[in-house]
Amino acid sequence: MNSAAERARRLIPGLWAGVLLCVALMAAPAPFATLTPQDAGRVVARLFAQEAYLSLGAAAVVLLLERRTAAVAAEAGGGSRFSVTMVLALVALFCTVAGYFGIQPMLAAARGGQGAWTFGQLHAVSLGFFAVKIGAVVFLAWRVAAPARI
Repeated sequence: MNSAAERARRLIPGLWAGVLLCVALMAAPAPFATLTPQDAGRVVARLFAQEAYLSLGAAAVVLLLERRTAAVAAEAGGGSRFSVTMVLALVALFCTVAGYFGIQPMLAAARGGQGAWTFGQLHAVSLGFFAVKIGAVVFLAWRVAAPARI
């Protein structure tokens, strides 16, 4: 693998993890400390929308780079074409799709009193998906940052 692709393979998960942690620990709580709950909710909804699309892109790039790395390793007799790092990226991708694109429309309906689940229940499920995504991406970043095994 060329040097630029290898650097991107190691850099993107770390940046992605940093964005997720920044959103969770600083950017999302801040509006609720300074704005009315309705305004804060709109700001945070926009923030998570941007994060979801960024996560889709990051997951796609990571999967492409990891697929290439796993194929090279498999041809050299060093394992499978399906690596643990690919599984972690797929977990993060699934959590993004289910947590944002699946739950978000249901949250809007629950806010209006529709649906079988309450807003609080759906919010907890969405938070769970986001937490699992953070864990998967942080572990992914940790794995790809490790020195190459000989």
